[in-house]
Amino acid sequence: QYSKKTPKTLYCPLKGPERCFERGCCWSPLGLSNVPWCFFSSNHGYTVVRKSQPSSTRESSPYFSPSVLYRVLATYHFTLHGLNRLITDAKQTRFEVPHEHVQSQSSSPTGPLNYELELLDNPFGVRIRRASTKKVLFDTSMGPLVFADQYLQLSAKLASDNIYGLGEHVHQSFRHSVDWKTWPIFTRDAFPNGGTHNLYGHYPYFTCLEDESGKSFGVFLMNSNAMDVTLQPAPAVTYRTIGGVLDFYIMLGDTPEAIVQEFTMLVGRPTIPPYWSLGFQLSRWDYGSLEEVKKTVERNRAIGLPYDVQYTDIDYMENKKDFTYDMMNFKDLPQFADYMHEHGQKYIPILDPAISTKKLISGPYGPYDRGNRMKAWITESDGKTPLVGEVWPGETVFPDYTNQACIDWWIDEISMFHKEVKHDAIWIDMNEVASFVRGSNKGCADNTLNYPPFTPNILDKVLYSKTLCMDAKQAWGNHYDVHSLYGYSMVLATDKAVRQVFGGNRSFILTRSSFPGVGKYSGHWLGDNAANWNDIKFSITGMLEFNLFGVPYIGADICGFFDNTTEELCSRWMQVGAFYPFSRNHNAQGYKAQDPAAFGVNSTVVKTSKHYLEIRYTLLPYLYTLFYKAHVSGDTVVRPVMHEFYSDNATWTVDRQFLWGAHLLITPVLDAGVDTVKAYIPDAVWYNYETGERIKERKVHVDMYLPADKLGLHIRGGAILPTQRPAVTTTNSRRSPMGLIIALDDNNQASGELFWDDGDSRGILDCIDLICNHLPCDLSGMLTMQVMHSGYVDPNDLVFENITILGVSTLPTNVTFTEGGVVSIVPESSIQYDIVLYLRGLHLQLRKNYVVTWDESLSILQRFNCHPEDDAKETLCLARGCLWEVRARDIFDPVEKRYEVPVPLNLPSSPETDEAKRTYEVRVVHEPFGIRVVRKATGTIIWDSSVPGFTFSDQFIQISTRLPSKYIYGFGETEHSSFKHDLNWRTWGMFTKDQPPGNELNCYGVHPFYMGLETTAHAHGVLLLNSNAMDVTLQPTPAITYRTIGGILDFYMVMGPTPELVVQEYTAMIGRPVLPAYWSLGFQLCRYGYKNDQEIADLYKEMIANNIPYDVQYADIDYMERQVDFKLNPAFKGLPKVVQDMRKEGMRFIFILDPAISGNETGYPAYERGINENVFIRWPAEIGDGIVFGKVWPDYPNVIVNESLDWDTQVEYYRAYTAFPDFFQSRTAVWWHREIADFYANVMEFDGLWIDMNEPASFVHGTVWEKCLGPSVYDHPPYMPRLESKEQGLNHKTLCMNSQQVLPDGTAVKHYDVHNLYVSAFISWPGIVVTRSTYPSSGQWAGHWLGDNSASWDQLYKSIIGMMEFSLFGISYTGADICGFFNKAEFEMCLRWMQLGAFYPYSRNHNGKGNPRQDPSAWNITFAEASRDVLNIRYTLLPYLYTLMYEAHTLGSTVVRPLLHEFVNDRVTWDIDKQFLWGPALLITPALGEGVTEVYGYLPDTRWYDYHTAMDVRGQFVNMHTPLNHINLHVRGGHILPWQKPENNTYYSRSNPLGLIVALDDSGKAEGSLFWDDGEGIGEFFSSSVGPYLYKDIRYKDIKYKLHLFFSLQTISAFFQAW
Repeated sequence: QYSKKTPKTLYCPLKGPERCFERGCCWSPLGLSNVPWCFFSSNHGYTVVRKSQPSSTRESSPYFSPSVLYRVLATYHFTLHGLNRLITDAKQTRFEVPHEHVQSQSSSPTGPLNYELELLDNPFGVRIRRASTKKVLFDTSMGPLVFADQYLQLSAKLASDNIYGLGEHVHQSFRHSVDWKTWPIFTRDAFPNGGTHNLYGHYPYFTCLEDESGKSFGVFLMNSNAMDVTLQPAPAVTYRTIGGVLDFYIMLGDTPEAIVQEFTMLVGRPTIPPYWSLGFQLSRWDYGSLEEVKKTVERNRAIGLPYDVQYTDIDYMENKKDFTYDMMNFKDLPQFADYMHEHGQKYIPILDPAISTKKLISGPYGPYDRGNRMKAWITESDGKTPLVGEVWPGETVFPDYTNQACIDWWIDEISMFHKEVKHDAIWIDMNEVASFVRGSNKGCADNTLNYPPFTPNILDKVLYSKTLCMDAKQAWGNHYDVHSLYGYSMVLATDKAVRQVFGGNRSFILTRSSFPGVGKYSGHWLGDNAANWNDIKFSITGMLEFNLFGVPYIGADICGFFDNTTEELCSRWMQVGAFYPFSRNHNAQGYKAQDPAAFGVNSTVVKTSKHYLEIRYTLLPYLYTLFYKAHVSGDTVVRPVMHEFYSDNATWTVDRQFLWGAHLLITPVLDAGVDTVKAYIPDAVWYNYETGERIKERKVHVDMYLPADKLGLHIRGGAILPTQRPAVTTTNSRRSPMGLIIALDDNNQASGELFWDDGDSRGILDCIDLICNHLPCDLSGMLTMQVMHSGYVDPNDLVFENITILGVSTLPTNVTFTEGGVVSIVPESSIQYDIVLYLRGLHLQLRKNYVVTWDESLSILQRFNCHPEDDAKETLCLARGCLWEVRARDIFDPVEKRYEVPVPLNLPSSPETDEAKRTYEVRVVHEPFGIRVVRKATGTIIWDSSVPGFTFSDQFIQISTRLPSKYIYGFGETEHSSFKHDLNWRTWGMFTKDQPPGNELNCYGVHPFYMGLETTAHAHGVLLLNSNAMDVTLQPTPAITYRTIGGILDFYMVMGPTPELVVQEYTAMIGRPVLPAYWSLGFQLCRYGYKNDQEIADLYKEMIANNIPYDVQYADIDYMERQVDFKLNPAFKGLPKVVQDMRKEGMRFIFILDPAISGNETGYPAYERGINENVFIRWPAEIGDGIVFGKVWPDYPNVIVNESLDWDTQVEYYRAYTAFPDFFQSRTAVWWHREIADFYANVMEFDGLWIDMNEPASFVHGTVWEKCLGPSVYDHPPYMPRLESKEQGLNHKTLCMNSQQVLPDGTAVKHYDVHNLYVSAFISWPGIVVTRSTYPSSGQWAGHWLGDNSASWDQLYKSIIGMMEFSLFGISYTGADICGFFNKAEFEMCLRWMQLGAFYPYSRNHNGKGNPRQDPSAWNITFAEASRDVLNIRYTLLPYLYTLMYEAHTLGSTVVRPLLHEFVNDRVTWDIDKQFLWGPALLITPALGEGVTEVYGYLPDTRWYDYHTAMDVRGQFVNMHTPLNHINLHVRGGHILPWQKPENNTYYSRSNPLGLIVALDDSGKAEGSLFWDDGEGIGEFFSSSVGPYLYKDIRYKDIKYKLHLFFSLQTISAFFQAW
């Protein structure tokens, strides 16, 4: 009964049944004292009386204030990864934390939310679910909300009992117990002795790990009042606070580490401390004199102890008064800093907040007097009288750091003291705030602030115990509300002082009291611990928790503060303390010295301290890089093992071990008299740091032998750790050579990074990325050292001297390093191998790029698949001559002539014979055979096919190549969810097919082309000119494997070296993109399902009435009689007149044509002439010699289609036989052109062609009989690539593969070989041709739309990816069906899609049959106006877009341009695919998710102007306000954009004056260009048939006046105005 009921019990904080019943609570005494006997009923709480957006009002039954009925307001603010929930008084303002960093969230998220919110009405509650799993994470419906003036309570059931955080306390385990544990939170000067009482900091924050998936959430209550937090077995949490508001922030992430990143994004990223502060530090309270301090310094110098910082505690002061020093015992203190600096060391003094009211021995105490004049003190409740307490100096007053006058006073005092006593940082203590008397020297008044109705379970149960009266006044409010913010406010004030005193140098602050956000400015130590074995254990939990809290610069007093330590304890503590981020040995007054040297030069303490501090100093570059990552990304530094190995539930309770970052596991000895530790080895490869040996154990507890002088230290496989030769100070060590430790993982890979700057200046200066790819035996292992940003020149000319590689199994035969294309051999004398590979005596400069290679053995990731079919097994593998476990080989070299792709390329007439002029070097490797292509400028190997698995057989060819990086773009046509490819063994099939876009489904086009980025930011492109069915597998090596089932391997490589040059070089080879007619850049409308011509006419009138710009109207197959090409449906008999009338108004018309020609018609010229001229695809004479008939859209004559039947039945009953033209034959082109011309002349005029179903598509499989003639091996080849419905064969939804086509030279070929080339049905036509199926070179004739998409939100961002890919493929005129083709469009989605689609080069709204209209006029006035506004922007910028199209046509440049093409040196852009550019100058950042009103967009580091406001902006990631009627557009500084006043169509807009947008860059310059012609022609722009044209460069430099330019060329004139 207990186990079932008590977890749901919620504490009603009263004792005794009478008082319990008075409050409306339930009484049920149990035998367990920790389970509440008085608890709330299930129906206690608030009910909803009104809902509104975005807030709701709730009303409650009274609690703690019987005469008052509280109305509360609950508001919710949403972000992408979490939400903010605020509950406050609906009628009056209450205290809210005035946090320096946390901002109110007024905008909406930019994408789909990863959570769902459910509001409950009676009693009021909220449930938060994870959207992906529907798991309830935070459910307040289990208990009542109580909201009274001085008592607020809320309970929530949690998704898991894996709860971490809350503080500051001593938690004896990292994972919380949920056995009715109550933790008070209220800052307090108390000893961290293992009790449950409140300590120095205030952290109502926890992380909850949901399960083995790693999914986690964090909960932060932004409330600074005294509170209790109770954890109970449900699992659930109950908050009871005595003031303020319930301001909850709930963050969701996929990992626990992601939650810390989210939390620090909210409260402030951690500070990056100066490099020297990561050195070892010494301190004690009461050295007695400066001479004793110096003796301590000297004896530790003498033993050669790595040691950077010396402190003095309050004993350096005169009578413990701030900003003074003892003129007797510390008289030479002003010179002490110089004494330290001469040896490369630093000095830090302590400061307390409390200021003495007494005079100095020599006279007035200036800090007190000046503070009085500035009214800097906290006052009594009257707001005037300074509150007086007592601290170390005796009677004191207390600075109010929330008061600007006090902040100014504090800055001045620190500045004056620094001028007298030079010091390097500031240590602040006693700032909870602490006082040795209760409240004040007058006591505290009897009121509800000092004695509230409810007091949380804090130490002493009195709020003002050992602090100030709660009714004391501060600028931020009553001390009752802001007490726990005292340390936080002191840190903010001290940071201002540090910035003034130390200027551009970082310095640092160390504080005892803290609040969320303090880590942005300060570090923290865990307070006044004691020299015992419990406190050494508790220090690890404390460090782990403060890393969760965003304070990674954390540590405990090494060897203990109170009590005398022992040599054993101090030895063990120095071992683990060497791995505290803040590593300081500190002890208290009256106890024996415990600095290492005090134990004697030959002591274990000295030996083990030196040993592990030398390791610490060796690894300081790694530790410093971790702090950089914390500073920029919010990563933890000291990391719980659970954060890296969350899928292993054994790690959830590990708190006697910890990690540095992801890769260094520290296992200390934490108990007396033991040399064996029960340690957990997580599931990874691990190497003993000190021996380099790989340990065998993983995912298991082990007994780790650690004698008195040893600590467990292991490097995780997969790591590259930067190192530096250690010295006794960081000043000296930073001058020493650097090194790398490479620890190979299961896949023989590793990666890492190094951040390096001067270690002291504010700002981030330099970052180096290290990636190690370890490759197979007898091939090259490779380490790439790539400078990512080089803003810092180290004065010491640092070099990488040594590289240590763990996990290498043999001595390599060859080691080289390459820099700037020059290859150098490492001499044998520099190569050592003894379990570990050591490369010694290198001289690799810090600021240069290198590739280091060595020979080693085969890795799993380097295996290339010899049996890619689904039925792979050992017998089949061995039958092919392959290795089942390790290795593959199978080479077949046929002698007969093979099919080659008949697509002509524009290649040089002769190759470059002078190798010196080539930008690349080609190397032939013989064993195994392969080709390596090396970029000379960098030494980067961009192609290396000398890997196992090369196979060449009749119907299976396989080749693999290693890649220079993981950044691969292209391959198509397939729907991709990111522009950069996922290399996690993803396989993409390529075979043209009538297949709507979908995950991993091959669809309309085939483009075996990719662009690769190299780690040097160079780019190259690779085309496999092969038209057979194929697939490509991308693997994390990184590598690509091609598998094709015919033809030859005909590779072409373009060398860039920029991404944009790659496209230009590629299109120079395959053909430059077509220049579309100007009008085709206007907005276009279409739908499949117009019932008659009147619907089209009415639509046109509505668009005109709404003044929505619009140039082109389409007709889909419903204009045809029974979907038969060149026949007009009687319901559309008036269409020619409608088109004629529209064209008179400057409109254009495009109709659809499918290639399949009906064969069941009588008197049908297209078919009859086609038969006579033998244009249709036939069987080869040897197997049939007849037409290969399929079925597509045309219906039989004289049938009425019953659309209620299933699709296959309709095809069987109603669809006619269709023949497929063979467009390879020149006679077919003549026939096709004549049929189109006849339709134009005799039926209806039109302006462009829309070609569909040309994959070619058929509704039957192979033939109408679904039985293909000839050898089945072509329809069902031995290897089937990874294609949609591959089990049904290549003939699925298309023709039989044995069908015969004839090339222009008369060569007969199988459809098997040329299926993907059917797109050759292109014809030059004035205006534009738009095709669904494409192949390399298609762009020189046609544009492309992305096919039959769906009306869903994900299709918006995927359309951006598709357009960027087709930009790579050389098809500039591209776009997607706006608002979606399939399914019903939704208002908001369609409107956002109209905004995005306004910036598609091919901008057409098109939907499918059976769905409601979705054109801009079909919705309401809001939709129409928003569409009109964004299309007016498009039409305004059409001169710029047309110029981009011209430049694509002549230069091959992209129109829709990925950001990385313009900013390739900014690596953030390599992953951006939800924004895009028009050319180089216009950045489009659309809203792509439901409910989004703020977009988190990226602005690369240059000058940008908001298109709408002309305000210039800079930044990196920026929150862009994006209401429903807005799309974010930014013009790049340095560019000039031509524009023109918009009209309803381009016929009218082209008559308007032109203008210029001149966007100046930082140097006041801009340039641009304009192309202008009659806008009608197609083909080469300079053809005499096109007429005159203008192409003008426009430049702006330091022009201060209005500029008027006038150009004219025959019939063309333009008037420009520019500022």
